[in-house]
Amino acid sequence: MSRTKVRQALFQLARDKLLTLVPGRGAFVAQPSVREARELFEARRIIERALIERFVRAATPESLARLRAHLERERRAIQEDDGRARNRLLGEFHALIAEMAGNAVLTDMLGELLSRTSLVTLLYQPMRAASKSWEEHCEVVEAVERGDAERAVALMLAHIENVERGL
Repeated sequence: MSRTKVRQALFQLARDKLLTLVPGRGAFVAQPSVREARELFEARRIIERALIERFVRAATPESLARLRAHLERERRAIQEDDGRARNRLLGEFHALIAEMAGNAVLTDMLGELLSRTSLVTLLYQPMRAASKSWEEHCEVVEAVERGDAERAVALMLAHIENVERGL
């Protein structure tokens, strides 16, 4: 691979705040501050409130089946202690809801936040917190299946707060 391509990739990761570039020293995985992590989770709560409300209204049997299949993949990754898959799947749950909620702008904004909060959780989240996240995801899906937007919102917000608190 050419240096130009590598440099472009590094600059993109730095622009996404996943890497820190230090002139003359190299590229390092970003180390978000406590304040930055709190701000990221606050932004997620704001955006995900709107997305879960939209998703409850837009949910179809097919979209719920996709979520149930996704929850099964999460469960297996946790059970098999596959940290990479677990972290990726726990974030993808939120991205999947955003996609199915049907607002492309909010979905893009959440995508950036998920990348950055995934880095935070990868660095600081204990394994037992991942199992708890899966259980909370299941509760959110159950509320959506019942068409209970108020409960789904409350569960989603509590889930995001629990993830943040557990770091």
